[in-house]
Amino acid sequence: MRKNYHVTKTGNGWQGKLEKGQRASVVGNTKGEVVQKTIEIAKNQPSASVRIHKMNGQIQEERTYPKKSDPYPPQG
Repeated sequence: MRKNYHVTKTGNGWQGKLEKGQRASVVGNTKGEVVQKTIEIAKNQPSASVRIHKMNGQIQEERTYPKKSDPYPPQG
């Protein structure tokens, strides 16, 4: 089963958190550093995705690890 992580804006910065998790796995001041650390965690899982949100909460992009587990790989 795939683990889904979300990178979202908080009142104090950004957080990377496992979906339905109680606490953030990663916290930081910049979106870039939190995305990088959350991706490192996801890559250590058998199957995981990282959903990166904009400041307004909308999903900006989703990255799946490993790539071969992506259910919707792009054509070409």
